[in-house]
Amino acid sequence: MNSTRTLRRTALAASLALALGLGMTATASAGGPRTVSGKPSDAVTRIADFYGAYIDAQSGPANGGKLAEELRKYYLTADLRKQLKAWEAKNNADGVLRAQNVPLSWKVTDNGTANHTEAGITFTWGSGKKTRLVVDMNRDYKIFHIGTKGATGS
Repeated sequence: MNSTRTLRRTALAASLALALGLGMTATASAGGPRTVSGKPSDAVTRIADFYGAYIDAQSGPANGGKLAEELRKYYLTADLRKQLKAWEAKNNADGVLRAQNVPLSWKVTDNGTANHTEAGITFTWGSGKKTRLVVDMNRDYKIFHIGTKGATGS
């Protein structure tokens, strides 16, 4: 009788230790540190950096007007900035985001073009709706096109 009770206690203790151990491992891995990496020589990283900074500026105090303009000057070609001003006047929306508000999140995906970098930008909005833009960057790391379809040239 004593040995059966000892065996049950040992089995129960082992099961409890295993369950707690698995629970701790799952919690630690689920809440572990996140990392984001990139490099300035990578065009997709630069596109992601632009959209991250631009969305931060637009969602900040006073909609980050001056900072957003400086980001446009740094990352966008002069031609594209002119095109965006015309688009914005016609559509009463932000041409970089193609919207009147700021998304909750965004994802940048390399579309794999040969002569320049083309990336898909997926925005997630407060309603859960997703929209997609295509952004093209030249070899000088300047965005020269933002639209619903990719550019035809570099």
